[in-house]
Amino acid sequence: MSEDLRQVALARWVGRVLDDESPAALVNLAGDAGFRRYFRTSAEPRLIAVDSPPERTDPARFVALADYLRRNGVHTPMVIAANATDGYLLLEDLGDTQLFSVLGNDSVEGLYAEVMSELLSLQQIPRQEDLLPTYSPELLLTEMRIMPEWLVSKLLGYQLQEAETRMLEDTFQQLLESAANQPQTLVHRDYHSRNLMIRGGERPGIVDFQDAVWGPVTYDLVSLLRDCYIRWPRERVERWALAYAATAEAAGVLEPVEPETFLAWFDWMGLQRHIKVLGLFPRLALRDGKQGYLGDLPLVIRYILETAGRYAELKPFARWFESQLLPLIEQQPWYSDYRYAGDPPKNCID
Repeated sequence: MSEDLRQVALARWVGRVLDDESPAALVNLAGDAGFRRYFRTSAEPRLIAVDSPPERTDPARFVALADYLRRNGVHTPMVIAANATDGYLLLEDLGDTQLFSVLGNDSVEGLYAEVMSELLSLQQIPRQEDLLPTYSPELLLTEMRIMPEWLVSKLLGYQLQEAETRMLEDTFQQLLESAANQPQTLVHRDYHSRNLMIRGGERPGIVDFQDAVWGPVTYDLVSLLRDCYIRWPRERVERWALAYAATAEAAGVLEPVEPETFLAWFDWMGLQRHIKVLGLFPRLALRDGKQGYLGDLPLVIRYILETAGRYAELKPFARWFESQLLPLIEQQPWYSDYRYAGDPPKNCID
């Protein structure tokens, strides 16, 4: 079924759910990086209709996870109705105010306190194994290998030599070992400023949770504090990270750990995630036609070079990236040099 026909069918289904003889009027909303499409209903109360093609997504898992997280005190959107067979969902509307849109130097301390409190609630949720598979080394490695395929080869046209492939695989293995050494908790996997909804005094709403797994304790924290869409000074980020670690220790989520160890876990987990993003965003652009994500790559590149350059074990990767890939990246139309080495861009608060 084409997208337009699916939208028509979704509107008819929503109309029936709402006891209306005519199809619901749906307003298209900006989607995420996946295959789902989102629409807002025009009737009151406003609801969100989701086209979640079952051959590309798992609507039943979304419903089960939404219910499980809500029962454990996290505000995910309430599922009003679901047709998992056809891939249609009707959800509570958590509004339009993404955390990203209200972050600033004056607001960030209070807002991050709110969403880190929600993160602690997430990490205190007990594991239900059928809903929360292990964030396995195989999956983490598969994610990192997206980068040499989609950024290096397909976007930049660079041919890796055998020694470079060995260096990359050695770097990836070191990052996997760091991830395995961390305490394991529930991991949202996309806990950042565009998936956290600020709701005027109520607890933040959490969306895009359908890929949650059981994995390293620092994964969601570094997703938030080294967000691909906004940057804060390193000293401030490390202060927030260590404050969270102390709170997590007090809550029993984390055994006491030396600050240097926790920050190394945090840095290396962030590097794993950002390497994945360096493959994921080019794939979204080249395969799925979502070109806008390329404009966010310069900030991710800055994170990678800064982090890898601070650790002796990771410096071969940093030197290779800067000498071999960065000159090719600088020729790309989406690249803005100031995002790496000059004045901070609008989405960098230094």
